[in-house]
Amino acid sequence: MKKAAALSVLSVLLLSNISCNVNYGNYPTRTTYPTGSGSSSASTEREYAELIKTYKPETADVLNDLLNADSPSNPKTSISVENQSRCNMVLTVSGNGFFKKIPIASGKVGYTMVPKNQNYRLSGMLCNASYQSTKFISTSYAIKLTN
Repeated sequence: MKKAAALSVLSVLLLSNISCNVNYGNYPTRTTYPTGSGSSSASTEREYAELIKTYKPETADVLNDLLNADSPSNPKTSISVENQSRCNMVLTVSGNGFFKKIPIASGKVGYTMVPKNQNYRLSGMLCNASYQSTKFISTSYAIKLTN
């Protein structure tokens, strides 16, 4: 069952990269974007457009993690988020000494590698609705978001 789930996520990741135009530059750390209830669809779109220019996905690392999910020697694991809404989003993943913003297009999957065995706060705006969740991540984690 785990291998079937990994293969389906692998397929989605590969298909999302084929149709996504990404500039593979260095990922900037930005703190000037609004958060919480002050965010709007327009500001999320501006933030998404800015991040997508320089965002570098960790495709190879995530695929290796999904295919070798039971590897206790790897100190990192993956988080995958499928955006099934009609809106682009920016997912913020933060934890103990970890912070990353991931631009996720409508109908696409965003992903990152994080250190294992920590609590992470996942947050973002999805079509003017706020998403916030705290999860303890010890193995690969995948969620689907819809509006």
